Amino acid sequence: MIPKTIRLLALGAGVMLLSACTTAPIPVSANFPLTVQPKVRSAGHWQLLSRDVVAQTLETLNQVGTAAPVFVALPPQATEFDRAFREFLITELVKTGRVVMQKPDNSFELSYQTQVVRHRSFRPHFVPGGLTMLTAGLYALYGLRAEYMDAKMLGALGLAAAGDTIASSNSGGPTHTELILTTTVATGGRYLTRKTDVYYIEEEDIALFGVLPPPAAAAKPPVILKVVGP
Repeated sequence: MIPKTIRLLALGAGVMLLSACTTAPIPVSANFPLTVQPKVRSAGHWQLLSRDVVAQTLETLNQVGTAAPVFVALPPQATEFDRAFREFLITELVKTGRVVMQKPDNSFELSYQTQVVRHRSFRPHFVPGGLTMLTAGLYALYGLRAEYMDAKMLGALGLAAAGDTIASSNSGGPTHTELILTTTVATGGRYLTRKTDVYYIEEEDIALFGVLPPPAAAAKPPVILKVVGP
């Protein structure tokens, strides 16, 4: 039988541990909810970005109730991405039937700017298993456990897991470099629409966005050792 004193000491230690779990000298780190961020890897992706920008911009302008012509401005010191993106925007706007001006005369100005952010921290390649979680969640919903699943059910889980792995692997995983793309329509010093999105970009492609890659480390000169006889 455990003495009463020892029981009291153990109880006190447990209370202290529980108290310690509810306090901390600094905030405890936590992950954000699962999100998906596209990776821009080709000029075809730039075109898809322009379509999304045009669709949301026109939706906002229609809500404002204006059908004024639009002029697409080229950013100063335009990069290769800037020049191509402007052409994509103009093409997509014209295809929708919107009047696009060649000069900024009596029109709304659609402008955009980019910012490249480079992280130095480790980028874990996390495979969330969304399809797997969805499939397993459906089984859990109906109270099915592994011992009650037949071969078809287990096979479906296997296919879902394979689908998650392939989808994540095909994207190449997260990168250390991200692109912040902001598109704005303004007139008379007033914002009419504004859209900001973030995308992953490959490290090898950052020169397309006006950022030169870090210089390669200079090779150290060879060290020559002289052999001195006795």
